[in-house]
Amino acid sequence: MKRLLQQFSLAAALTLLTMTLGPHLRAQQADQDPSAAAPAKTNPAVPQAQQNEAQMPASGEATTRDAKTFTGLVVKEAGQIVLKDPVTKVTYKLDDPAKAKQYLGKQVKATGKLDMNTNTIQLDHIAPIS
Repeated sequence: MKRLLQQFSLAAALTLLTMTLGPHLRAQQADQDPSAAAPAKTNPAVPQAQQNEAQMPASGEATTRDAKTFTGLVVKEAGQIVLKDPVTKVTYKLDDPAKAKQYLGKQVKATGKLDMNTNTIQLDHIAPIS
């Protein structure tokens, strides 16, 4: 009985930890761009974790300050033109689907700011990947 109680407590703790950290980890994955042509310049004197935090929006902000690059397939989903990232399995809405319409079914590189509340990319530029 004592062993069963310990196993139940461990399972409950792991479930709580997963529920607490899961959304945070998915948000970090969405900000990463594994196909970027050149790695971002980093300051070796500043730990990587602090450099990543500097790129995240300040608390209370829902949109990234700097434009980010997103890659994926432009598809029509539920009547909307969206960008699907095959690596992170994230679907992004586009604030100007007219810019992306010509790339339906094609792999693209989109640059813009991400509104994290609506998961919408505010497009600055979109181009096909050769």
